[in-house]
Formats: sequence, structure tokens, C-alpha cells
Amino acid sequence: MDEIFGPRDLIDSATLRTRSQRSDRRGLFQLAAHLALLVATGALVLATAGSLWLLLALPLHGIALTFLFAPLHETIHRTALRSRELNDAVAIICGLPLLLPPIWFRHFHFTHHRWTQDPARDPELDPPRPTTTRAWLWHVTGLPYWIASIRGLVTHAIGQVSEPYIVARDKAGVVREARVFLGVYATTILLAAGTGWLEALVLLWIIPAVLTQPLLRLYLLAEHGGCPFGVDMLRNTRTTRSNAIVRFLAWNMPFHAEHHAFPGVPFHALPALHQRLGPHLAVVSAGYGAANLDIFRGLGRP
Repeated sequence: MDEIFGPRDLIDSATLRTRSQRSDRRGLFQLAAHLALLVATGALVLATAGSLWLLLALPLHGIALTFLFAPLHETIHRTALRSRELNDAVAIICGLPLLLPPIWFRHFHFTHHRWTQDPARDPELDPPRPTTTRAWLWHVTGLPYWIASIRGLVTHAIGQVSEPYIVARDKAGVVREARVFLGVYATTILLAAGTGWLEALVLLWIIPAVLTQPLLRLYLLAEHGGCPFGVDMLRNTRTTRSNAIVRFLAWNMPFHAEHHAFPGVPFHALPALHQRLGPHLAVVSAGYGAANLDIFRGLGRP
């Protein structure tokens, strides 16, 4: 996505070109660090299985696993790395544990970028964000996400692609991708059951993924929840101040208004971009707790 959505008068073209440079070194280092954390927490889960320490290991591993959403997001933009093919390969690897096929997700997400906070055309607003405490609680459980993801995979796998944001030439790819994903899941489960690794699969994937999905729901709600509708990317998107751990796990996406204003800028350049755009941002929260508290307090308001 190379379109520029942000106001051009806030950053000159030469600086923007510099900020938009992809880097295999930066991307591969970030990816390796994230995967190393995932391996370390997975080893901790296996080492603590059968003890009370597992109650600590599972959420730690789940956080590293669930936030594979961040490299998936960066690679569908194809800004994580210089190579298009390498970006696409990493997107598949990161999308598999999350039930998010990258071809479908790219169309969904790019449409969200084009029509951010447009209730009629932003697919993130279909269904609308929760407006009641009951709807908020249901959303934050993550269960609607899993239900929609499984239904979407099955529906696409049988050849039904009805989303208006999927262009005709890519529908076959969406169908093929869903079938491959379902085939990988079925093969993995069968192999795990046949080799005695089914319990390990449940501990390393299913339980931590379900357990920590609520954290991802809260994180994603903060990106646009409570922000005004309209086309101004510096107003309809929230930037959230956060610590180094969160910025690492989220690949600097707490700088979200900056990302929406200039989506061609890769993750590693967003802090520098924030220095330029920070004074012009309309919605900035001092942490994800503060952001979600504001959103919760605003439930039911117009």
C-alpha cells in the first residue's frame, strides 16, 4: 500500500522517501527476536506442564503467539522486508496460528485503510464496535473473532467469496488459501494425535491462543475506538503511548495514527515519524489502560 493518506504539508517528500525505505536487516532482526521469544515461552510451557507454574507460562506464551498479528500486519503491507516474496511467506507463517489467511486479510485491511471510520464502507465496522457493556464483554472474550474466522475459512473453502472488498481476480486465491489453511490444520492435528503430541499442541497453540485473544481485542479496540468518524487520519485514529515491551510485541503499531497517515512507512521508522506528526495528532492516550477506560466510559454515547 503505497498511497499517501496523510497531509502532505506536514512532511516533505524527501523525508518521506527516507522514512519509507524497507530494511531486510531491521525486519529480519525484529522477526527473529519475536520468534525467539515465542520459542522461549513455548519451552517454558512444556517445562512447566503439570505444575502450577504452567498458569504463568501459558499467558506469557499466549501473548507472544497472539501478537504474531503484528508481523502479519506489517508483512501484508509488505513493509517489513524489502522482498515481496519474503513478506508474503512470513505473512503465511504468522497468519496460520491466528486463522488469518493473508490474501483475504490484505483485502480486508486495505479496505479498512481506504475507508477508515466510514460506517458504510470500513469492514472493521461490520459489525459495529460494541456500544453496550454486554456487547463489549462479548467482544472482548475473543469468541466472536474465532467464530467469524472459522466460518470465513469454511465458507471460502467451499468456494463462496461474497465480501465486496474481494476483487474478482483474487477470489480464486482466497478460496485456495482457505483450503490450504484448513488442510494444514487437519494434517497438524492428525499428526499430533498419531505421534502423541496432541496434548503439546493444545498447550502450545489452542489454549494460549484462546486465553490471550482478549488482550488483542483490547489492543485493537484502542486503535480507533472512541475516535471520531471522518476522513482525517490524524483524528480518526488513536496513537497510544506505551512502554518498550508493548512497542516490541506490536512492532511499533501503537504509533497508529502515524501508520494510517502514511501506511507506506515501515514499522522501524514510525517512532521518527511520530516526532514529526505528534503535535498534530488529535487522539493520543497515555497507555492502553487509559485508552480502553475512555472507550468503556463512552459506551452508549453517540
